[in-house]
Amino acid sequence: MTATDKRYTMQHGTQVDKPDLDWSQIRETVTMLALAVAQVESSMTDGGQSVGQLTDSFTHIADYTSKILGMAKDKNIAMDDDFRETLTSDAAALNEKVHNAVIAFQFYDRITQRLDHVCKTLDRLGRLIGDKSMLYNPECWRGLQQDIKSSYTMEAERIMFEHILQGHSIEEALAIYHHHFNKEEAGLDKATGDDVELF
Repeated sequence: MTATDKRYTMQHGTQVDKPDLDWSQIRETVTMLALAVAQVESSMTDGGQSVGQLTDSFTHIADYTSKILGMAKDKNIAMDDDFRETLTSDAAALNEKVHNAVIAFQFYDRITQRLDHVCKTLDRLGRLIGDKSMLYNPECWRGLQQDIKSSYTMEAERIMFEHILQGHSIEEALAIYHHHFNKEEAGLDKATGDDVELF
């Protein structure tokens, strides 16, 4: 993405050093929201580059472990039985570690999707706050809330969202989220047999 690409549309810029008659804490709030979006976006970009390199490395490791396991199991290749057993065992253990790393990468992908939703939500919130025609209109706020809710792909997220809207504490909402998230993950593991494709 280049500097000219427009993913976000909220208007911002501080005026605390040169306040005039139009100065408003609303504009300052929107500017801080823009800063939060930029920080999250830059963190995702930096993290994505690192994960991309790790994914490439683990792809090669997965290829090598598969070849080693194939050779260890090939009875036509002459090797001591003890060595064959050790090689098979170690290669299988390494393969399991690679498998676990791939699962971690999949969770990272889920996290970046959520953070992307957060950035878009903050951008829409900034536009809403910065527009006086929308700021005091409950329908605009309801529309924002419905758009946020519809962007969730997991039931646990929707339940957490509802708890926050109902006035529950953040801690309570997070507790109910984790409860439902763990149930969803357990159900997914049973349904899929916990199989993860290695690249």
